[in-house]
Amino acid sequence: MNVKSPLQSLQGRLLIASALVLPIVLLIAGLALSKAYNYSVENSVKDRLQLQVYLLLGAVELKDDHIVFPERLQEPRYNQLNSGLYAAIHDQEGQLLWRSLSSILLDDPHLTEAINLGGITTGEPLFQHLPDAATYSFQLRIIWETEGKEHSFLFTVMESDALVIRDIEAYEQQLILWLGIIFLVALLAQTLILSWGLTPLRRLARDLKAIESGTSEKLSGSYPDEVEPVTENLNELIESERKQRERYRNTLGDLAHSLKTPLAVMRGAELEEHELHTYQTLVSEQVERMDQIVQYQLSRAIKSQSKPLGKSVQLAPIVERMLSALNKVYKNKNVHSEMLLTADLIFHGDERDLMEVLGNIMENAFKYGNSQVKVSGSYQNSELKLSICDDGPGVTPEMRQVILQRGARLDTSIQGQGIGLSVATDIISSYQGAIEVTDSPLGGTCFAIRFPD
Repeated sequence: MNVKSPLQSLQGRLLIASALVLPIVLLIAGLALSKAYNYSVENSVKDRLQLQVYLLLGAVELKDDHIVFPERLQEPRYNQLNSGLYAAIHDQEGQLLWRSLSSILLDDPHLTEAINLGGITTGEPLFQHLPDAATYSFQLRIIWETEGKEHSFLFTVMESDALVIRDIEAYEQQLILWLGIIFLVALLAQTLILSWGLTPLRRLARDLKAIESGTSEKLSGSYPDEVEPVTENLNELIESERKQRERYRNTLGDLAHSLKTPLAVMRGAELEEHELHTYQTLVSEQVERMDQIVQYQLSRAIKSQSKPLGKSVQLAPIVERMLSALNKVYKNKNVHSEMLLTADLIFHGDERDLMEVLGNIMENAFKYGNSQVKVSGSYQNSELKLSICDDGPGVTPEMRQVILQRGARLDTSIQGQGIGLSVATDIISSYQGAIEVTDSPLGGTCFAIRFPD
């Protein structure tokens, strides 16, 4: 059993590509969202600590160069040990003037690390996260003027980062969960979209299978704009292939039909008494003619429908040669053949095409005529006009177009395939000529052929 790789499927390739690219996109999006959330949380902490500094400024008083605080501050966490919110005030020399009750149990190294006593410009706050101290710190240096003296104080408010870290971790867990859900939903949606988007290609494959099985002749129905040019080209290719097969099939029939006359000549020669040299010459001529017919039919099978190119061919010798061959084939009928052609009549085209046309029509005249066949030609209105007439039973006006079709025959009692006239019609059409069936002055049928000069 031949197991196909997913990479052999267009849908499989797209799904694998999506499964590889989508996690990268989601990872970048997750990092961006996490970064934005951390920035937003830290800004919120900064605003909150800045507000606490302003509340402290509003609560303290300066008396005799000393900071005075009320017994209890409005923020209850300053009065609770290890509440997570701490505050301290230092003077210009860095001496601790006041610290909240909540910071009493803080380790001195942590407190020292959190409080930056130098490098802070008056009026410019400093906000920072100190991971080692597990705190966020907001500091503001102010100048307090009393009795003409200026006093510099550094206000520091600190908050434990435990709640913020737990909040960020919870957010990241939810973010990972939802990004995972988004990945699965996106992959499922991609599968459905691909399945829907590739439906026209699957329908195209089914329609081609139907053509292959013979249940349909061409691709039909509506296809998307991107697929429509492909279906049109495929229909043209299918139609071209069908015409080619039809041309090959017709060529086989035409070949069999064209070989009848040389075979009949050789068969008739066997029944007559000829000298060996004469018989050999006749057979050699007909074998050469058969070889020409085979080569000609093979070239017709593959040639285009454009006007064939060829040199100028004198008409009279070709007709005379064919009348001689047909008189031998139909010797028992004692047909009187007449040729009214001048030496200046020229056919501009392939000699083999001319012989195929004349051979098919003249053989019909000998076959269905009673005792007379007349071939005449002339130039009329810049056209070469040929007439092949017989004294046979004739053809009714209703059937004159029918007999030019492949396989059509009026007299089924006479052996034949009914393709000779259709072959002649095809060749004449390739030269932009015309053929017409009329009444014969001899009493039978007359085939009028016109070739552009």
